[in-house]
Amino acid sequence: MTPLPACCTPLDARWPLPVPLPGTVFLSTRFDPALLSPEDFQRSAVPPPASIQRSVAKRQAEFLAGRLCAREALQRLDNLDCIPAIGEDRAPIWPGHISGSITHSTGHAAAIVGHKTHWRGLGMDQENLLTLERAERLAGEILTVDELQRMAAIPREHHGLLVTLTFSVKESLFKALYPIVHKRFYFEHAELLEWSQAGRVRLRLLTDLSSEWCHGKELEGQFVVQGEQLLSLVAIGA
Repeated sequence: MTPLPACCTPLDARWPLPVPLPGTVFLSTRFDPALLSPEDFQRSAVPPPASIQRSVAKRQAEFLAGRLCAREALQRLDNLDCIPAIGEDRAPIWPGHISGSITHSTGHAAAIVGHKTHWRGLGMDQENLLTLERAERLAGEILTVDELQRMAAIPREHHGLLVTLTFSVKESLFKALYPIVHKRFYFEHAELLEWSQAGRVRLRLLTDLSSEWCHGKELEGQFVVQGEQLLSLVAIGA
């Protein structure tokens, strides 16, 4: 195994979410951009794309941390030595028989992979929890009219969590579905129907993406709050 750079903590395989996904490999790490050195990409054998070479230390560190998680996850899943490249749509390019997702937020990165024979789509997203003020300011951009009505019915102290969760789980939904439908969609094209403190969510599509993924189709997801961050996952079974 290639040595990890000083900016990353040892890779952690502990499953953080409420419901384990059989047949997947999940890995996470913490990273500190202040500890990133210019040689770290070469030492880690992760070639940085041109867009990453031109970017700030934070973006370089999160890219490196996410790709290190992804490479080791592919190694453990399938004995593959592969670093997903960045596609034209900026999504990672996985081997043809693999579903996967990479996410990073302040100081944290993670990757999940599985075989397409088990999982057609995997989408994972990590976000910093929004403050109440910021959540209420952004709610109109992220939530549908029905979601706004549901938000108004819950205690105000939960608004920060709800807006963060809605944002994150819609990002996860996009990452899981886009490789299947090859069609872009946005926050207004899905709604969060239900969520529980136990970390389960139910989503519904509000647009037609394909004959299978059409308006009204419902999907499940899950999430966990860890400190000041929220991690969400949408997995589409084969």
